[in-house]
Amino acid sequence: MSVPFRKNVARMRGYQPGEQPQDGGFIKLNTNENPYPPSPGVRRAILAEAKDTLRLYPDPDATRLRRQAALTYGFELPRVIAGNGSDDLLAMIARAFIGEGDVLCCPTPTYTLYDTLVRIQGGKVRGVPYPDDYSLPPGLFRARGSVTVVASPNSPSGTSVPLATLDRLAAEVTGLLVVDEAYADFAEENALSLARERANVIVLRTFSKSFSLAGMRIGLGFAHPRIIEGLAKVKDSYNMSRLALAAGEAALRDTASMERNAARIRKTRERLVSRLPGVGFTPFPSRANFVLARRSGGKSAKPVYEELKNRKILVRYFDTPRLRDCLRITVGTDAEIEALLSALRKIGG
Repeated sequence: MSVPFRKNVARMRGYQPGEQPQDGGFIKLNTNENPYPPSPGVRRAILAEAKDTLRLYPDPDATRLRRQAALTYGFELPRVIAGNGSDDLLAMIARAFIGEGDVLCCPTPTYTLYDTLVRIQGGKVRGVPYPDDYSLPPGLFRARGSVTVVASPNSPSGTSVPLATLDRLAAEVTGLLVVDEAYADFAEENALSLARERANVIVLRTFSKSFSLAGMRIGLGFAHPRIIEGLAKVKDSYNMSRLALAAGEAALRDTASMERNAARIRKTRERLVSRLPGVGFTPFPSRANFVLARRSGGKSAKPVYEELKNRKILVRYFDTPRLRDCLRITVGTDAEIEALLSALRKIGG
């Protein structure tokens, strides 16, 4: 059967998310979920919202969530937009700023959804390879595109870009600079100040990682009001559920709970980083809730990934030239990380 897809859709490769096993018993360290529960206030807010409102459409403007986000992060309300996860916001950016033949620039390797969203629009991705230390490549300052995206901290490397460097980049790019801060709550600094000070910067946040709400799909964008107005024109009418809106607002009212969990994860992260060399892996310096680790001797990490899966421990493996000798490991609980390290010792380097 011939299906008349647009040529770019027929030829493109879709985004491949991390595996979500359907049976139980797995230690899941492959999709950077938070191992700790969200604020107790989130559960109360969800239960209250579910009592008698699910028959009604949600607020299409996410007003209460946006107002709480503006208060929490120090923004005016017109500078905030909400989405069905930060992926939804990335899709809005692609719709609003990328047309046929337009270029998105980004350092690589990075989050591969950028490539998928741009190709859906008929645009092109100009990837600028990271150097070995994953510092921002100088070539990105010279790359000219409608949109430039930098994930900081970056996935899969876990490394971050200093605020001063992002500020210089914002001054030199020709179009929009998107700073994807999905993991910023695990790092030492963030770029929210650039969203206040520069008219061409949008900073994205997600509740999936630090706020322990991956199942709710909540994202925020912070930018100049003109950018927010443009994105609002291309978003889905009701892009967030009533439960997600209630959960996000409650989570922002209790950032202390999130910060305690983030501190626990950072502590476990440092323990994991210190012990990986003893089981045959060299870690990159992570500022996220995961660690990218290279197998000693440049050997493929795929056999280790597969043996871990046989032992019901899931980590992330990327079968690409630059990452074939690496595993990306989500920072779980202390017990989960001990189980991983024990399995790696038994598998051997």
